[in-house]
Amino acid sequence: MSQNAKTSNMPEFLRKIIVNLKRKPQTIPMLVFVLAFLVYSLNLTHISHTTSRIQGAGMGLFGFITMLLSMLSFVCYLNAFPVRKPVNKPMLILMLVMIAAIIFSDIQYRSLIFTALHRAENPIASEVYIEAAYAMLRNHIVILIVGVVLTALMPVYAKMLRSIKTSIDVEDNGGLAEIDISGEN
Repeated sequence: MSQNAKTSNMPEFLRKIIVNLKRKPQTIPMLVFVLAFLVYSLNLTHISHTTSRIQGAGMGLFGFITMLLSMLSFVCYLNAFPVRKPVNKPMLILMLVMIAAIIFSDIQYRSLIFTALHRAENPIASEVYIEAAYAMLRNHIVILIVGVVLTALMPVYAKMLRSIKTSIDVEDNGGLAEIDISGEN
């Protein structure tokens, strides 16, 4: 196909991405949840060092809950939006409950860090990995909330995506009348 055959000036790779998003708008929040998982899992070193340094009550459990429910929420998310079927509402609700538990765990972990750094007796000295874990947990919570909002707004932006014209006009050959389809020689 020539470049002149397209109706818009949109590059082909961008057109293909938009077509895929039109078919599966649930990909957008899924990518946000993948980003949240990567942010947390790639910073597990900071979390584990912080847990071993502070040794607050339940810190290890909160970290475990976050990792476990992050992986299980992916399974629920994929089952909540099956291909060519309506939304599986129980799976969607279960996924949202898991994300709420992840956010709760992150908030509790952050509060344990804050308490250890600011307690009156024997406060823990702030170190680079503790500050990194504290900031990362805030970012993780924000990314999860953005993912939940995108999941809730999916009908809105799915309709907007469908309004984008991604079809390609094929130039007329002009010689269709000249083609002999009768089969006679």
